[in-house]
Amino acid sequence: MSDHTAIEAVIQIYFESMFESNGAKARQAFHPNAKITGYNHQGLQEMDVETFASFVNTQQPSAKAKGDAPRLDVISIDIAGETAVARVRDDYLGLTFLDTLSFLKANDSWTIYNKLFHVET
Repeated sequence: MSDHTAIEAVIQIYFESMFESNGAKARQAFHPNAKITGYNHQGLQEMDVETFASFVNTQQPSAKAKGDAPRLDVISIDIAGETAVARVRDDYLGLTFLDTLSFLKANDSWTIYNKLFHVET
């Protein structure tokens, strides 16, 4: 599998974690030391992976269970050696997010090392 395809697969797992309210998938997509940071209507939000995974789990019923249409647009993926950056747009909790995901490749596996998010709507 190419690095590009492997990163796309991690992005899909990341999206599914939110769409399905599945914290285990969030833990799978993110490096254990990752940070999730950005601004929403409450101001600056900063989370570690466990906090984010727990938050994802609490969003019940999930968007999938409610029958919401999934939206994930991979805008770009830029790979530099064992690091990469992807920009994605997704709908979550009734909002549209523009996420900047940085990736790290370790032991032949890509994981999200950091997420910066911006709420567009």
